Amino acid sequence: MNIVELEERHLPDALAIYNHYVAHTTVSFDLEPLDLDDMRSKALSGDNRFRSYAIVEGDSLIGYALLARHKAKPAYDVTAEVTIYLAPAHLGLGIGPAAVAHLEAMAKELGFHSLVAVICTENERSARLFERLGYERCALFREVGRKFDRWLDVASYQKII
Repeated sequence: MNIVELEERHLPDALAIYNHYVAHTTVSFDLEPLDLDDMRSKALSGDNRFRSYAIVEGDSLIGYALLARHKAKPAYDVTAEVTIYLAPAHLGLGIGPAAVAHLEAMAKELGFHSLVAVICTENERSARLFERLGYERCALFREVGRKFDRWLDVASYQKII
């Protein structure tokens, strides 16, 4: 497994992974599948500090990870939101911790001070991952989303790096 900068050529596979989570889970709060232009704008921000990474095995994209803008105000530019999406067949194989370690190393190089993961509370696998890696739950927002006819809570996990 390698983690490299995400490029245009990775977008179709990243889109397929993301749209799986849109259609079948509350991991994503999107209600409809995205198209390639939507994925391009999410993954390739054009801002050199907020980067996306492809997780590849051989020639196959098995996931992707992002250091994304946390809030669109200059004072927040010391914080990045971390996000990881893995192909369903690659869950539970130790890829998540490696991806988080890569994001943290890159975030340090890029001068970030704080990382935040925003997770639907139904996504217990991600919550456990970030807690194991030293992120602390610092916020809980109750019933802030609605999908599959359910109210959804969101928790924020933070790590000062």
